[in-house]
Amino acid sequence: MLRGSRPLLLVGAGKMGGAMLQGWVQRGLAADRVTVIDPHLPAEKASTLAEAGAIVAAEPSEVRARDFAFVVLAVKPQIMAEALRQVAPLAAGDSVIVSIAAGVRLATLQAAFADTQPVVRAMPNTPAEIGEAMTVAMANAHVAETQRQQVDALLAAVGRVAWIDEEGLIDAVTAVSGSGPAYVFLLAECLAEAGREAGLPADIADLLARQTIVGAGALLGESALPAAELRRNVTSPGGTTAAALDVLMADDGLKPLLARAVEKAKQRSIALG
Repeated sequence: MLRGSRPLLLVGAGKMGGAMLQGWVQRGLAADRVTVIDPHLPAEKASTLAEAGAIVAAEPSEVRARDFAFVVLAVKPQIMAEALRQVAPLAAGDSVIVSIAAGVRLATLQAAFADTQPVVRAMPNTPAEIGEAMTVAMANAHVAETQRQQVDALLAAVGRVAWIDEEGLIDAVTAVSGSGPAYVFLLAECLAEAGREAGLPADIADLLARQTIVGAGALLGESALPAAELRRNVTSPGGTTAAALDVLMADDGLKPLLARAVEKAKQRSIALG
């Protein structure tokens, strides 16, 4: 799906954009089909891309329109308005605009291009760096089914992809999977700290917390069982895990705390939009 004749424009090759580019190349996208615009791209990375045949530019004004099949916008929301203004002249009428900027609505993206421009809004998360992202996407009415399949392949190069039809759900997506890795990293911090308070040496507590979360996540990813069933499999009646879960599953425990956190993140996403 990534092999084709028309080129692709990537605007922003930072952590997320760079991870996507790496995933595309690994999935068979020829580097000479890619144009990258990023004023902050490290010289070594820019040189490597150029040697592979990619066109690398610091500013949109340095790029000549090339009938791009896709224009992927991987810039921060704060500079999206300026990026749209500069990049819009480079897009063909049927170029699929793919934005991964949090909070930037489809209507905002659409307004910068032709009335019938195909536009996709996507929300990946940082595990894209290791090909384990969770990305949720939504297409406007002008995205053809074949284009949607192609965008799906682009996004799947860095992990799992789900599609929604209601843009209002993106704020909840941002709060759950977009911000979610930070919640897991905080859990690792807190679990390690609890281990230290229980008497473990700091390095052992950190190792146990990290590997427990890595292992549990891998098991969750590989197993067909629901998370609740996996939890029950670890929990012997009257045992140590049950004692801990009495605290975590109390009325004021983890569930209502996470619900409040997700709602807070969702409201912030709405405000940013």
